[in-house]
Amino acid sequence: MTTVAFLGLGVMGYPMAGFLAAAGHRVRIYNRTASRAEQWSADYEGTVCRTPAEAARGADFVFACVGNDDDLREVVCGEHGALAGMSPGSLFVDHTTASANVARELAALASEREIGFLDAPVSGGQAGAENGALTVMVGGELSDYERALPLIKNYARAVSRLGPVGSGQLCKMVNQVCIAGVVQGLAEGLHFARAAGLDAEQVVEVISKGAAQSWQMENRYQTMLAGEYEHGFAVDWMRKDLAIVLDEAQRNGALLPVTALVDQFYSEVQALGGGRWDTSSLFARLMNVRSFD
Repeated sequence: MTTVAFLGLGVMGYPMAGFLAAAGHRVRIYNRTASRAEQWSADYEGTVCRTPAEAARGADFVFACVGNDDDLREVVCGEHGALAGMSPGSLFVDHTTASANVARELAALASEREIGFLDAPVSGGQAGAENGALTVMVGGELSDYERALPLIKNYARAVSRLGPVGSGQLCKMVNQVCIAGVVQGLAEGLHFARAAGLDAEQVVEVISKGAAQSWQMENRYQTMLAGEYEHGFAVDWMRKDLAIVLDEAQRNGALLPVTALVDQFYSEVQALGGGRWDTSSLFARLMNVRSFD
């Protein structure tokens, strides 16, 4: 049984922290909205703390899953940040989807205090978090990775170390690039099928048995055709992630014309009022494309 802190109880962090508690670890939690932490403590066994530093004090591991770079700095740095409460030899594991730069920045600050740091963004969405079936992409020292692995496996079905600090975030960027292109392709395919007078569901039943098959096709085509977009990762969050991707591409020289175009399409979904729709709502944009002529 290990003492752990978990910072951030959103749709991902809430069940992730719950799996750690269910595994028998002593869990100390912090969330910016206190009522969310109180609700968690009603569902699971753990201690609610008023600041990240308080949650981190005495913890062997501190996990975080917050919104963006600035949110991450807020819970890590300063008088009330996690580093202020952590002891030398402890380990910070960041599950936020953030920039590789902020991972390196915070790892350096942690190192000054003899604290380990892993950037470990996740994929699998809310359903993956709730089912303990996330994919975790990790950057950091091998020894830190091996220490954290047994705990991460409580809510993950696949965990891989990609290299030094920042590598996990870079891998997550690749993940988002691939998802953006696949979802746009599926949206266009369904749109084309309808325009051609085909039964789109029948088309998918046929082509999903061949090379066109994808997770998005298997899990999202029916809800897309029904105009239902309440089933996963929100457009607002995807735009945040794609902004990180495109900013990194500016630095490393990668050419991402399709990603940049899909990011523009998502901005049009936001203009339709779909910021909280899931990412498959690219199909809704095509159904309303004349609004943008």
